[in-house]
Amino acid sequence: MQYSFHTLDVFTTNVFTGNPLAVVLDAQSLDDAQMQKIAAEFNLSETVFVLPPDDEANTAKLRIFTPARELSFAGHPTVGAAILLAALFGIKDEVRLEEGVGLVPVALDAREAGMFAQFSAAVMPEPWTNVPGDKKIAAALSLKEHQIGGGTHRASVFDPGNHPVLYVPLKDRDALAEAKTSMADWPALGAAGAFLAYLYCEGESGTGVDYHARAFAPLSGIAEDPATGSAAAGFPGPLLSYEGPWEGTRAWVIMQGEDMGRASRIELEADAAKGGLTGVRVGGYAVNVSSGKLDL
Repeated sequence: MQYSFHTLDVFTTNVFTGNPLAVVLDAQSLDDAQMQKIAAEFNLSETVFVLPPDDEANTAKLRIFTPARELSFAGHPTVGAAILLAALFGIKDEVRLEEGVGLVPVALDAREAGMFAQFSAAVMPEPWTNVPGDKKIAAALSLKEHQIGGGTHRASVFDPGNHPVLYVPLKDRDALAEAKTSMADWPALGAAGAFLAYLYCEGESGTGVDYHARAFAPLSGIAEDPATGSAAAGFPGPLLSYEGPWEGTRAWVIMQGEDMGRASRIELEADAAKGGLTGVRVGGYAVNVSSGKLDL
């Protein structure tokens, strides 16, 4: 049987940058094991399978797999699938996607640079209290302990709705570029329950970039992720914790993947009121790279 697929680069307007994504269409006849094998075959950070929605008021149901496991939600598959479905079916305003975490609405905006998709997080990031110490974090990232922490920020764990993320502020851009996983020390981070480590530092003044980031999830088959929309969706958690509460909407630009040669631009917005988050939105572009058929 044949299944149509497309590959896209997400969180970019240029091919061969951003985060690659495979999208398999009309995947309702595939079982769990087949989906996992296909994701392993593509060997990208995530592969998304598009199925008919459970509720006909919605656009599609998505199932998202890394090379090693299924996820209830992920950001770059959401943005990439939304832009692809909008192009295939002539949708101009909103795509409504059913994911494991719940309904994820994605607003569309046709801009000069291309179709921009912005999803609204289904849940607000939840803090975890089990945070590894700086010494363990530094060892797992092949860094010195004094390089962990940036300004008022300290390491924290938040769950954006699909898995706990360890948010690690770093001293400067050099420390971010220097980081690499030490697999001998990585289990100490996993023991804290974190699926992924999201490293970040402040951007340079006047560049239009608020933060630079990198993400590692080696135990899930992702040595490094060029752009992590779900972790970005959880990022307002530590921002609210360490930069103090705000009222209304704040916005940030995050650059990720630069140290991999896969520069990705993620646009983040968060609403807050009375000391808590009330809304989070993550947006970006995507470009088509290839299309074809799977013969199974």
